[in-house]
Amino acid sequence: MSLTIEPGTVKKSLSAHAAIGLIAGALLYIVSLTGTVAVFYQELQRVEQPNAPEMASITPEAVQRGVEAVLASEAGQPSTTHLYVHLPDKELPRTAVTTDTQAVYLAQDGSISGPEEIAWSDFVVKLHYTLNLPVLVGITIVGILGVMMLALAVSGVVAHPRIFRDAFRLHARNDSGVGLADWHNRLSVWTLPFSVAIALTGALIGLASITAYAIAADDYQGDVEAVYGPIFGEEGEADLRPAPVPDVAAALEHMAEAYPELNLTYAILHDPMTKGQHIQIVGEHDRRLIFGEYYAFSADGTFEHTAGLADGDWGQQAAASTYQLHFGTFGGLPVKLAYLLFGAALTAICATGTYIWLGKRRRRGIEEPRLRGAWHGVIIGTPLALTLTLMARFLFGNAFPFPIVFWIGLMIAIFACAEIIKRKAAD
Repeated sequence: MSLTIEPGTVKKSLSAHAAIGLIAGALLYIVSLTGTVAVFYQELQRVEQPNAPEMASITPEAVQRGVEAVLASEAGQPSTTHLYVHLPDKELPRTAVTTDTQAVYLAQDGSISGPEEIAWSDFVVKLHYTLNLPVLVGITIVGILGVMMLALAVSGVVAHPRIFRDAFRLHARNDSGVGLADWHNRLSVWTLPFSVAIALTGALIGLASITAYAIAADDYQGDVEAVYGPIFGEEGEADLRPAPVPDVAAALEHMAEAYPELNLTYAILHDPMTKGQHIQIVGEHDRRLIFGEYYAFSADGTFEHTAGLADGDWGQQAAASTYQLHFGTFGGLPVKLAYLLFGAALTAICATGTYIWLGKRRRRGIEEPRLRGAWHGVIIGTPLALTLTLMARFLFGNAFPFPIVFWIGLMIAIFACAEIIKRKAAD
């Protein structure tokens, strides 16, 4: 018994299949482009809010005053579960305090100077991390895209045995897509170590979340923090009875005396102003890929232990190294510029790969002007939509709905380009 399918149905199915491939390619392109921009997250914050107070350092006493002022400003509200103090460093010489409900900058003396307004910078990072979808869904999709990118990098090398030998050879011909394929292949070779590192770490970061949720649901009654505890440090038992503000100054003073070589980046208060509260200080280690080590303190500032990210099991150290390797936040400006160069090349690889794919289909007689136009819209529309949201930030302020405008602007660009190319093909 044979299955008979109408030619029109086959054609529509092929178009649908191609459209799905186009969507996957578009998401890879968006993630690559926004990841390249997000490398300069700290610099973007300074551009977005240039008048925030800046300082090379801040005293422990000033940090304590700032923490007390922020917690006092939240009196009468539900207790915040975490309070983060970003300590000034070379990349971002600002002190900011973030709770569950607000984010403010501190002046040099620890007084609150005003709200932190970096919604556009945060929007770009969230677009890269989650595509502005709910966190678990979005980060899982991005993790899968990382796996796809890794598979494309490996399969591309295997599919072109002479790719390394011809790494610096370009064909003179530019017709039939040969020139475009040449540049695609050469860029792929030149950036291969970077592409593999970015894809692998992106996949690990993305898929780790859904793995943690699955383990938590199966073994820890849904407690995700219990899954991450052995790696990044335990949260401790909650005790919500009221208590005084913890002594952050004492913890910072201990760090300055015991670990003067470290660059302290964050002070974190868990369940502040409750009996179960405790303090963590994050310290960066020079010439290490780990984002830092967690130093745990009791509420009175007594040192207790480290999490082991700097000298614990190799799995802990590897997990703590994926973030800096993925985002290029090690080595200062030279590394960021290198990530900009390689990230731009990776974005171009994503763009040209789909153009090559569409060109091959066209040479086989599969004319799809709408898909070609849609891809033009993705390539042109993504940076234009990002630029539009940045302009809106300065024109309309921090509360502007950046995700909505970005996605609507991108959709308009895609449909407009698809319609223009379709009409040109019909003429």
